[in-house]
Amino acid sequence: MQKLSNTTHPFKPIIENNSNILILGSFPSINSFKNSFYYAHKQNQFWKILSNIYNKDIKTKKAKIALLKEKNIALWDIIESCQRKNSSDANLKDIKVNDIELLLKKYKNIKIIFFTSKTAEKLYNKYFSHLHIKTDYLPSPSPAYASITLEIKIKVYKEKLL
Repeated sequence: MQKLSNTTHPFKPIIENNSNILILGSFPSINSFKNSFYYAHKQNQFWKILSNIYNKDIKTKKAKIALLKEKNIALWDIIESCQRKNSSDANLKDIKVNDIELLLKKYKNIKIIFFTSKTAEKLYNKYFSHLHIKTDYLPSPSPAYASITLEIKIKVYKEKLL
C-alpha cells in the first residue's frame, strides 16, 4: 500500500486585475507537479479544449498563460495542501483549502467561478457558499473522466466560456 505524503500546492494563481472568469480545479496531478504547470498530464484535455474553443495553438506554457490573460480567465485550485498517495481526487486527505474569498476581494472583476472537478465544487460549497458569486461546473478534463467524449466537453466549454 502506498504511503500518504503531505503536499502543498506548488503554483500561484494565474490571474490579472481584468480577469472576469475564475476556473478552479481541485489539486495538481503528480504529472503537473513534475511539469511545473496546471493540467500538465499529457492526457489531460484542458489545454486541448481551450485551444479548440479559442482556435489558438497553445503548446507552450507561455502561450497558455497568454491565452488565459487574453481571454480574462484566471486559473487556480481550491486545495492549498493535502495528503495524497496518487493523483486521484478520491484519495486526497487532510485537505486545507485556499482562501478563495481573499482572492475574490483582491480581484473584484471575477464574475463567475467554474469548477473542473466535483471535488473543487464540493469544497467550494462547503467553505465558500456564503459568497455571492455565480458558479458553474465544467466537465472534468481529466483522463480519468471518460464518461463523456472530448467533443462533448469542447461543446460544453464553448457554451459556457464564450
